[in-house]
Parts: sequence; C-alpha cells; structure tokens
Amino acid sequence: MLRGKNVEATQGNASKYANGFKVTTHASVVQDPLKWKQPRRVFVNSMSDLFHEAVPTSFIESVFHTMNLAEQHVFQVLSKRPARVVELNKVLNWTRNIWLGTSIESRRWIDRLDLLKQTSANVKFLSLEPLLGPLSSLQLNEIDWVIVGGESGPGARPMRDSWVRDIRDQCIESDVPFFFKQWGGVFKKRNGRVLDDRTWDQIPILEDELRTI
Repeated sequence: MLRGKNVEATQGNASKYANGFKVTTHASVVQDPLKWKQPRRVFVNSMSDLFHEAVPTSFIESVFHTMNLAEQHVFQVLSKRPARVVELNKVLNWTRNIWLGTSIESRRWIDRLDLLKQTSANVKFLSLEPLLGPLSSLQLNEIDWVIVGGESGPGARPMRDSWVRDIRDQCIESDVPFFFKQWGGVFKKRNGRVLDDRTWDQIPILEDELRTI
C-alpha cells in the first residue's frame, strides 16, 4: 500500500522523504485484502508509516475504506505520527477491526501515548521497540496491548532486563496483554525471547473470537 524508494533527501523536499526514502503510494494494491477469503491479521505498512506527512489524506481514506469493507480481517496500523492521526480522526471510520498503535522507544517520545488515547480506535496498542530506556509509570488506561522488543543487528543498542520486567509488571497490574518480541542484539536468534523462563505471547481477543474458543 505504501513503499519507499531510496533517494537522498534535500532540505527543500525533506517532507517528502522518510529516512532517505521517497514516500510512494501504491493505489493498485489497496483493495487486495478484499480478495482474501480467510480471516487474517494484517500488519499495515511494516516498513513505512501510513500517517507520514507526505501521504495524501485521500490515500489514507482509501486504505481505511478497504479496511472497513474487509471486516473479516484485523488490521494493525502502527504509526510514529499519532499527532496526524488525531488531526484526521474525525474523517476516518474506525471500525472495530482496525487496531492503532504508536511507537515509544524512550521517555523522549512519551507524549505519543496521550495522543494515541485521543483517537477513536477501538483497540489501541504500544510498540515499545526498540526499547532504549526505562519506561516507568506508564499510564496504561485505555491501552489494550503492549509489545516490547530490543534492537537487533550490527550496532544494536543494549536493552536492560530491568526495563522489560518493569513494563511486564505494569501490564500485569493493569491487566493489559503483554507481548515480548525479542531480546535483540547482534545475534537476535541466539538471544531469543524468553523472559523469566517463559515466552509472553499475550494478545487482545475480540468478542467474536471469544465465542469460537
């Protein structure tokens, strides 16, 4: 739906670029989810941001229209720009199959939490990855899911055990599903994703899913 073409951004057109990639929309594939018969969980824009300032509002509305129609699927939309989501909130149709999350890597970005809460998404989640610092005293009211993960690859910045445990404990206290993705590091597969002798794979369950369990 939205991809990037690697180019060098200049000062005059920086708003059209994200991390050196030119923002490019692909309207021809927006309706593809309507062809999928079996229900899926769809992570929207895994390598981009639907609410980037260079993405036209009309394109965002077309993506939402498809998600509204494809009610058999769950769409997980993650954005680092919840302020723009708030700006467009009233013109978007937040059907219950659209989940909205925002990324918070450290206290520097904690304001995104309050912005997320201002949206009309029925399921709101936090992606605390790569976790680069402690996040104590998170206000998890109105939050339905928390994901935590460490940075991976060459030059990965370390994540402390205590940061992860503190967030896990906050989720337990607030009865919020907790998903621990990975410890990360240069050898992320070797480091795995076990925390205190278990894996944490909790995820929100919709009412209609409960009826099938």
